[in-house]
Amino acid sequence: MDAPAPQEEEFPWWLVAVFGLGAYAFWQVLSDDLHRQILVTLLKGVKITVFVTLVSFALASAVGLVLALGSSSKWRFVRQFTRFYVEIVRGVPILVLLLYVAFVLAPALVELVNWIGSRLGLDPVRPRDFPLLWRAVLALVIAYSAFISEVFRAGFASVPSGQIEAAKALGLSGWHRFRFIIFPQAIRTILPPLGNDFIALVKDSSLVSVLGVLDVTQLGKVTAASNFRYFETYNVVALIYLAVTISLSLALRRLERSWRNQGSRS
Repeated sequence: MDAPAPQEEEFPWWLVAVFGLGAYAFWQVLSDDLHRQILVTLLKGVKITVFVTLVSFALASAVGLVLALGSSSKWRFVRQFTRFYVEIVRGVPILVLLLYVAFVLAPALVELVNWIGSRLGLDPVRPRDFPLLWRAVLALVIAYSAFISEVFRAGFASVPSGQIEAAKALGLSGWHRFRFIIFPQAIRTILPPLGNDFIALVKDSSLVSVLGVLDVTQLGKVTAASNFRYFETYNVVALIYLAVTISLSLALRRLERSWRNQGSRS
């Protein structure tokens, strides 16, 4: 039976529609005084949104990598603990986890620090010294580290076991096997879903608004509550997030295509 012929890549009319609608929407915003004033106000929260996203993603990726390595550890306790952590965290909605970390875990950490400090003769730390911004970042790190660890684990599992056995036969240590054999091959499998998690984190960063952190969403809520123009305000909020996420999605698609072309040439 003959294999199906590869389909030609379709012209991205959807992308033309996206750019057309986006250009029209931004023209409407920039040409109207009210929309322009709302946009200027909301842009002040972009810095917080970007900060929360980048810091949370970087820390979650580091923790996720450690968890993925722990899932294949030779010690049973480490394997079981990482599995326990991943399953528990993935089973809790991010909004619930955000509130739990902000109002339960963070005060508990402050109490723990004060208990240790009292034995070292240090001044006590007040709960308000733990800013809500960093409580939100901690919650996002905990949440996304569990998801990212599964991405890393699947990527490492995609490396042929024969190559790992050959590296062992050559006398390479565990670190050298990971650095020269496993990671360079797994990264092609890891990066696309990792990029998707980054885009998802951009959107989920809006959840920090429930703690009063002045990101784009929180400034949108405050602006709409003051001018009572909910339609115009939340249109601009949605437009900002769409512009960011669609741009990142297109960049990710281009990266995947370039890697696919490199793989076919090699």
